Amino acid sequence: MISSITRLWRDRRGNTMAIAGAALPLVLGSAGLASDTIQWTLWKRQLQRSADSAAMAGVYAIASGKAVGGCANIATATYSDPVAYDVQKNLKVGITPTCTVRNPPSVGGFTADDNAVRVSLSVQKKLSFSGLFLTNAPTITATSTATIVPSGKYCVISLEDEAEIGIDATGSTVVELGCGMITNSTSMSAAVATGNARVKATPVAAVGGIPASNNWGAGTVLQPFTLQQEDPFKDVPVPTPSSCNPFSSYDTGNDNKPNRPPVDLSAQTGTICIKENGGSLTIAGDVILGAATYVLDATSLSMTTNGASLKCNGCTIILTSTDAATDPGSIGSVNINGGELDLIAPNGDGDTYKGIMIYQDRRAEKGNSVQINGNADSFLEGAFYFPRAHLTFNGTAGMNTNCMQIVSKQVKFTGNSALTNVCPSNSGGKSFEGKLVRLVE
Repeated sequence: MISSITRLWRDRRGNTMAIAGAALPLVLGSAGLASDTIQWTLWKRQLQRSADSAAMAGVYAIASGKAVGGCANIATATYSDPVAYDVQKNLKVGITPTCTVRNPPSVGGFTADDNAVRVSLSVQKKLSFSGLFLTNAPTITATSTATIVPSGKYCVISLEDEAEIGIDATGSTVVELGCGMITNSTSMSAAVATGNARVKATPVAAVGGIPASNNWGAGTVLQPFTLQQEDPFKDVPVPTPSSCNPFSSYDTGNDNKPNRPPVDLSAQTGTICIKENGGSLTIAGDVILGAATYVLDATSLSMTTNGASLKCNGCTIILTSTDAATDPGSIGSVNINGGELDLIAPNGDGDTYKGIMIYQDRRAEKGNSVQINGNADSFLEGAFYFPRAHLTFNGTAGMNTNCMQIVSKQVKFTGNSALTNVCPSNSGGKSFEGKLVRLVE
């Protein structure tokens, strides 16, 4: 008996199978634990992605003036509860999570930020292998906080809010901005630079997309899919024209001819109303305007004569119409395609039109055309405001711009457009602050 056991102990046949059999529980256990760990890791990643998206959805709701809502009703949520609805649409875990939303957050570094939204998601489900050994399944949790942060300073704003190109740099234009530009266009080509154009600005932003291009110069930061930019002049009132006189009343015997003495109206103050009955205030010679508000009633502004000039320090030119409410087409436009344009906007704290050089009534026809071509002798300080117009700006290399802004429905750059946004302390102009939704915690 003892000899038989000894022979069996010394026998090497089949020992591999015996070892494999002994190790099999360990192998199966490792595989099962690895499988469950991978599932937990996947849930964590999916849950974090959902929390990030939901937090940003809450901030976008705030930016749109809507309520954040709760997130307990994920399965039946609608647009009225943007956080819960976002979780419903973007959750990939396959398990309805426990969800909490706080605005502002109750913990973290943004508890005093009314724009901040913190979303916490958690799931718990017993898995096949680990469930054999664990009394309670582990809770997988993801938290995320988003808020509105500054996105940059803009001196060009396109108010186009449809799927159209809002900012277009084309041809051989050279645009060098000491600031950024933004468009509210929802197009996937909301801001474009084509041909031989070269654009350097920081940032270039859009509600829609911005196609990548070698035309965007070094240092230009692109920010597609950002928040809509508010009209910075939406609350600036348009005056009601009254006691209008033709411009010739201020120009007796001169007729604005280049070979005649200049028209010097620098002593004018207050509000001057000009009406040419659907015609144009044509600058054909040298004209100096005083620090006043010039209301062009059903009158356009035109300067197409080389050698002519329009100069003003502290004035605003307003394009409107007595019949604007019923006849938007009666509101004049601007065609500056020759001559020297020297305009400095009002800068006094009490000035209604502080920082605005030319202002077109918001009731103007949608898509009306505005042309501004500044030559090398021009000097511009302040804003061009054409909220319903398609503005083409053709700046010449060497022209002087000091804290100049453009706010228009669409903006097109041609020629050599060199703009800066360095505003002196006594300037009426200012840069426009942009906003961006960003994850912060």
